[in-house]
Amino acid sequence: MTIVIGIESTAHTFGVGVVKNGKVLANVREMYTTEEGGIIPMDSAKHHEEVSEEIYLKAIKESGIAENKIDAIAFSQSPGLAPCLIEGMKFAKVLSKRLNKPLVSVNHCVAHLEIGSSLGTNDPVMLYASGANTQVIAYEAGKYRVFGETLDLGVGNFIDTFARFAGLGFPGGPKIEQLALKSKRYIELPYKVKGMDIALAGIQTNLKQKLEKGIPIEDLAYSMQETVFAMLIETAERAMAHTGKTELLLGGGVACNSRLQEMAKIMCEERGAKLFVPERPLLVDNGAMIAYLGEIMFNAGVKTEVEDLDSVDIDPRLRTDQIDVVWK
Repeated sequence: MTIVIGIESTAHTFGVGVVKNGKVLANVREMYTTEEGGIIPMDSAKHHEEVSEEIYLKAIKESGIAENKIDAIAFSQSPGLAPCLIEGMKFAKVLSKRLNKPLVSVNHCVAHLEIGSSLGTNDPVMLYASGANTQVIAYEAGKYRVFGETLDLGVGNFIDTFARFAGLGFPGGPKIEQLALKSKRYIELPYKVKGMDIALAGIQTNLKQKLEKGIPIEDLAYSMQETVFAMLIETAERAMAHTGKTELLLGGGVACNSRLQEMAKIMCEERGAKLFVPERPLLVDNGAMIAYLGEIMFNAGVKTEVEDLDSVDIDPRLRTDQIDVVWK
């Protein structure tokens, strides 16, 4: 029996999850938001510091486990906003010392991928669409390889920036999705797929120009989703064709969007492939996925003992394809 605590703090969300033998017992999170502007890293980090103990205690209570039964503390070490990552690491080290349990350093992107196995995935291509990250990833030859990615903006940040420009506040993704449902009028936008990669900065500029010219936000929201999500699905399908894999896994907060899920479903049905979509609490940034991967890594012997905690640090720019996947 293995019980692992997972701490997520890469950006706007502070979350704590509890996993026992691959089963999620608790997944508690609180998100930093603003009325205008985007994520202010230092403010988000301050939010994480203020809520950390409260969120942890809620997760312990929800899980029904005793603290002395915990085997390890996992935390999101990479990638992310440095001030936010630091707060998560600091709290993880506090817990490690308090409970005298080892620390497991987890890559946030890989955690999004590994949680798919809780749904029954075997060897999927993952379309990872979140705020700062937009990648098409699959496991090959000992590592998670990036087969395609954004050349400039993460798709979530792209959507949020457009939403802020339109005066919708942060986060803007859910508001854009609701506005898109009110229109079926497609306004032509640039379509920027470059091999296996995509580019979004030019589309963002084009959207702003069209909004300034008075084109209704509903039409632009609809057109943006139809264009950009088609780009994402195209690159994911190309990766599936290239690797011969027959499973597609969605990951990241943008993957909560019902239209993106619908497009992915249509593509998979046409290819005779299987689509896996975690429930929303496991799609967005969350502590449960950190705990889930943390347990896998801990059972594979990947850990840092309490006496060596000073050797552990964050790595804000560590890429998915730089992780040695020693647990497979």
